[in-house]
Amino acid sequence: MTPVRLPSALHAPALLGLALLTSCYGTRNLVDPVVQIDTVGGRELGVTTDYGVVFLGRTARAGEVEVTAWFGDGPSVEPSVIEPVGGTIYTAETEIALPAVPLLFDEPAPGEYVVVIGRDESGQWREVLELRSDPRVLGLLLDVPARLAGREDQIGAGVFRYIREDPERLQLLGLVSGRLTLETADGARDYLTVVGPRDLWRLVTHRRHYPKRKPRVYREDVL
Repeated sequence: MTPVRLPSALHAPALLGLALLTSCYGTRNLVDPVVQIDTVGGRELGVTTDYGVVFLGRTARAGEVEVTAWFGDGPSVEPSVIEPVGGTIYTAETEIALPAVPLLFDEPAPGEYVVVIGRDESGQWREVLELRSDPRVLGLLLDVPARLAGREDQIGAGVFRYIREDPERLQLLGLVSGRLTLETADGARDYLTVVGPRDLWRLVTHRRHYPKRKPRVYREDVL
């Protein structure tokens, strides 16, 4: 992840109203909603939600894609095609139903905790991190855990609400989008940036009929 020095404020699109949306849909506990996205440009991560797969299109913004999801008996690789959603959000529809989590649209406050979940060559990893803030940045910031230092393939790792009493109950707040270096009174400081609720609403409007789409295919190779 390439550091970017920002001497001035960041600007982001205003979040449209979501009055008709509930904060979650079909809440359930799941084993692993984080998927690997392989494109002609490389690999990134995404998350499977109640409105389909969501990822950031950092390795490709069009063309064919392979989505690797993990079930109880192992991984399943599903071919698909990239669909632009709007802004920095992309999706891809798979033939089979994948593990899914609900979306949250209430942005948490600095000082609250989230769990970041990704996947590398060692398997799934998790980090519980405290949300940070900076007056120059509009959006969510996180400290950079050691395992993410220089890891471009972990772009798109899921950022979930941390429920201390039920840590396996996952609700998606956003996706890790990169690394940011800010000058402070104590010197330069690195943060993870997050594409969060201010952008994820686009997936809902893009797939507003998703729960009622054509019936899913059930195959013997997926339990």
